[in-house]
Amino acid sequence: MKRRIPPDRLSEPGAADTPPPRRHTLFWRMFANYFLLILIPVIVASVLAQVLVVRIIEKDAERFNQVVMNRFSEQTDAELQSLKTSMINILSTSRLRSVLLAPMSSSPESQLLPELLHSLREQLQQLESDELVEKAYYYFVHQDLMIDAETYTNKAYYFRSRYPLDLNRRHQLEAELSGKKMMDFMDSPASVTASMSYPFNTAAPEVYLLVEVKRDKLEERIHIPESWVTGTAIVDDTAQVIARTGLTEQDQHALQQRIRTDGFASQFTISDKVGLSFMASGFNESWHYISMVDLGTLMKPVHITRLICWLFLLFFLIVGALASYYLSRRLYRPIREIKDGLKLHHAPNEEGRYEGNEFDVIKRYSQFIMTENKELYQMVNGMLPIVQEQFFTKILLGQYRDALSIEYYAKEIEFAYSHMAARTVLCISFHYDRSFYDSTSESAKIFLLTELKDKIHRLAPGMVWICQTRPDLMACVVQHDHITEGYPERIAEQIRHVFLQYGVCYKATIGIGRTIHAIEELHQSYEHALAMLNYRGLHSTVEICGSLPSRELQQWDSFLSVQEVQRIHNQCKTREYDKLLHSVLDLLEEGKRKDASAVQMKYLLADVLNTWIRAVESERNELNVPYYSGLFERMNRCMTWDELTQCFQDIHGFLFRKPASSSRSQQFMEILEYIHEHYDQELSIEHFAGMMNMSIGHFSRTFKEEVGEKYVEYIAKYRLMKAKQFLLETDLKIDEIAEKVGYWGRNSLIRAFRRYEGITPAKYRSSHQ
Repeated sequence: MKRRIPPDRLSEPGAADTPPPRRHTLFWRMFANYFLLILIPVIVASVLAQVLVVRIIEKDAERFNQVVMNRFSEQTDAELQSLKTSMINILSTSRLRSVLLAPMSSSPESQLLPELLHSLREQLQQLESDELVEKAYYYFVHQDLMIDAETYTNKAYYFRSRYPLDLNRRHQLEAELSGKKMMDFMDSPASVTASMSYPFNTAAPEVYLLVEVKRDKLEERIHIPESWVTGTAIVDDTAQVIARTGLTEQDQHALQQRIRTDGFASQFTISDKVGLSFMASGFNESWHYISMVDLGTLMKPVHITRLICWLFLLFFLIVGALASYYLSRRLYRPIREIKDGLKLHHAPNEEGRYEGNEFDVIKRYSQFIMTENKELYQMVNGMLPIVQEQFFTKILLGQYRDALSIEYYAKEIEFAYSHMAARTVLCISFHYDRSFYDSTSESAKIFLLTELKDKIHRLAPGMVWICQTRPDLMACVVQHDHITEGYPERIAEQIRHVFLQYGVCYKATIGIGRTIHAIEELHQSYEHALAMLNYRGLHSTVEICGSLPSRELQQWDSFLSVQEVQRIHNQCKTREYDKLLHSVLDLLEEGKRKDASAVQMKYLLADVLNTWIRAVESERNELNVPYYSGLFERMNRCMTWDELTQCFQDIHGFLFRKPASSSRSQQFMEILEYIHEHYDQELSIEHFAGMMNMSIGHFSRTFKEEVGEKYVEYIAKYRLMKAKQFLLETDLKIDEIAEKVGYWGRNSLIRAFRRYEGITPAKYRSSHQ
């Protein structure tokens, strides 16, 4: 017990000689704490609001700009693609071949050539009806002939009168008309000209179809009416502007400089007060659509948000100061009253004030009160059973074998025992039933085991100590008088009846050790009880093995002879599988007749099972270690002859079943049905391989032979099919859909979508809606 401190010693000696502390120091400290508690979250919230709003607006602008650019780029690409298709159709259905083969000058009176030329002009007239087409005409490479929608003539007259071009421009045009062209564009200050050669698949074409695209119509197509978009343009890889709208010459020059410097790597960039968005054209690989964003217009909500944040912060400065002052006053008043009340406990002759503020005085007084509090003792006392059980376990395991040290440690943890009592250790080895173990949670198992221990304690209150030395082994120490005979056996029988009540959960063996009279010898009784467990038979689910065993261990070989191993291999090669099972059943009958112990019988059967597995491995050339390990575990869990018989019948059926193609196909059909029903769960290939008694590699090859696809590919494609249904038929988020189809998160689903579909789930949903 700690010495009681008198109340007059609460204040430190010499307190009257020290200067009085500043009044209300604790009050202002609480005020500062409350003020910071209110102010810091407000400041953080204001900063985060400004940062997040700017980021959200930029993201929204980027996303919306992307959507708008997608719309006008797809529309422009579609119209240009339609124009390309029209040009291909005209060249494919035209009578150019007849014109090229018809005589031009040798038969001026021929009636066929004018008809052919007239049909070509009609086709050009039809092509010029397109809104984007300004003019269309044919250019003959090896003939002095030009054809447009209104006339046909020679090249000199055409470029002088019909389509005036200076000599340099004409030479440039003729120089560009060489080689194969499939709607290649030739840019000029006045127009954009598309060219296509005929015949199509030749490097030396004879005719070029030239179409002049209306620049104003093309610019109208790419115009974006949004107020924050200052201009749009189409630019090729050389930074040449094909078409533009809303851009000044200065903007165009800055844009070209930016492209020559940084290229088209970034989809959305911001520099100074201008935002640029790039999108590759789906029609022409060398084209890019570009939109220019005015960040001043875009960021106007940001400035408003910042102003609101500053006003919000100023408001909370005022409100926080008032609230902090009010709360500090309310909290400080009872503290002051407590301190004033503590003064009444001091001696009348003591003068001076307390050292420190009110909180320090109350804290010192509280520490004095806590020395007399019994709650700590109760807490320690509640932990004593756990500490005592650990101490008792160490005695059983032989870590404490000295009577003096045992007595000393027992006093430290308040473990009371009698020096003169006789004690007997009962070792209880228990096994969970397989169906109960697989279907029960760990918490339920712990509660059930606690309930079992409590029932054993009630058999002899104060006379039975229980501890768990291993997860599957429980030790019960029975304390009794020297003259009491058969008492440990009676307790063991009562424990047996308790375990029989839990027959659906446990199967157990109770080993009775020899009786000892000194607690330091307790480990000897424990070791003897462990040895008694080896005498367990296979006739009962709960058996008692006494200190004087009634069953003698059979003196037989626990391993197969070389001749027996060779016989099993020969029977496997000749597929005499029935003889293998009969020999094991005969071995079990012999063991049952001789009343063999479970340990000896399982040693022999383990050797038989190992020989079976090696025979199967050598025949099928496959190794499934997890599955074979499970077979040994199942055999070791068997507690009766009937369980061992059923176990080896099942193992024989799995290891030596005859493969049949129809049966294998049916099994794979059942596996596919299971995948279709449980695609949202974890589908392990090890599970199915073990179920079919195959290695993982063998199962993977057989699955591809039967189904036509790899196992992983099949599951991924089926999950993607389900994901598509959720994307198109529901409004679920990507995270929720990923969880429903069996992926860990949205990133896994997105990677799978990109691998098999080439796009993200969001783009798939938007493109199909």
